[in-house]
Amino acid sequence: MELRFTDEQRQIVEMVTEFVDEEVVPVAGEIDQTDDFPHELVDELAELGLMGMPFPEEYGGSGLDYHAYPAALAEIARGSGGLGTIVAAHTSLAGNMLYAFGTEAQKEQYLTPVAAGTDIGAFALSEAGAGSDVSAMETVTERDGDGYRINGGKLWISNGSVADTVVLFAKTDADAGSKGISSFIVRPEEDEGFMVEGTEDKLGDKGCPTAELRFDDLWVSADRRLGKEGDGFVQALKTLNGGRITIAARAIGIAQAALDEAINYSQERDQFGQSIADFQAIQHKVADMDTKTRAARLLMHDAADKKIRGVNFIKEAAQAKLYASEVSREVANEGIQIHGGYGYTKDYPAERFYRDAKLNEIYEGTSEVLRNTIAQHLLE
Repeated sequence: MELRFTDEQRQIVEMVTEFVDEEVVPVAGEIDQTDDFPHELVDELAELGLMGMPFPEEYGGSGLDYHAYPAALAEIARGSGGLGTIVAAHTSLAGNMLYAFGTEAQKEQYLTPVAAGTDIGAFALSEAGAGSDVSAMETVTERDGDGYRINGGKLWISNGSVADTVVLFAKTDADAGSKGISSFIVRPEEDEGFMVEGTEDKLGDKGCPTAELRFDDLWVSADRRLGKEGDGFVQALKTLNGGRITIAARAIGIAQAALDEAINYSQERDQFGQSIADFQAIQHKVADMDTKTRAARLLMHDAADKKIRGVNFIKEAAQAKLYASEVSREVANEGIQIHGGYGYTKDYPAERFYRDAKLNEIYEGTSEVLRNTIAQHLLE
């Protein structure tokens, strides 16, 4: 595995780093406080070609591989965890569904504006009673003329209240379990019967709206179905598997932010007549924080390497996401400890990093589910 970036990859990541430092970091606290969707930042990301990073240029993307894309996403998440989720859900989930399973006509019509960032994408899979157990979903469809009539609801949908294009999963055969799930392209502004019931007031991940959606006799034409009837479950698993690499990237970005902030604070904070960075206890903390973050980054690139080469990467993606998620929380926790009492207040961003980090252990595969996945591959 080649871990050395090409000149082009390095320039892209450096460009994203500069953008994040100049445009995202200064307003990250405000985003966290207001929980408003950062339209202006998303528009700027689109102008820079960062809303469709892994997609070919012919579809409005930037054509980046899965080393450069997650590295750039980690930088975005370093600035704002919520912004990192916005980009990941839009690109790795909604965008990748369209790219991997859409027809040429569907790609031209729906993927191109998503990749260009003029449309925002969302991935509507989870329900109140169907989180890890996807086959328990209750959203159903029935054939109606040359289309489908959809009824039901979804929960925990990132970008759900602001999306222009939603990839929606529903059962076309209610008795077939996971084999009865299909996926559809939904356009909220065009399709009558699509309703946003509200958004969650979350612990962290602010700025990225997490919506509850309802569908009341929502009709979509048959040419909006992705793949064949019954393909949806396998499509979702494949998409989430790739998405785990980018959630690892989000986790790494937050861990890096917590580490950088802890180092800066430790060098500025004096106690007992010296900088607390001079105390061995603090030095050991930052040493462990950096080592864990670096190890997580290497696991992420290992999974990315296998994805690029087209070999099975299910176990590696699960390991990258699992380890990076837990490291993110651990590093953020140590960042608060280094700040002491100040770390428990909103005067410093240390507490925000901790709140943003926790989500990584829950969405797109809980840590418990990922451990099951890893064990199953080891014991086959």
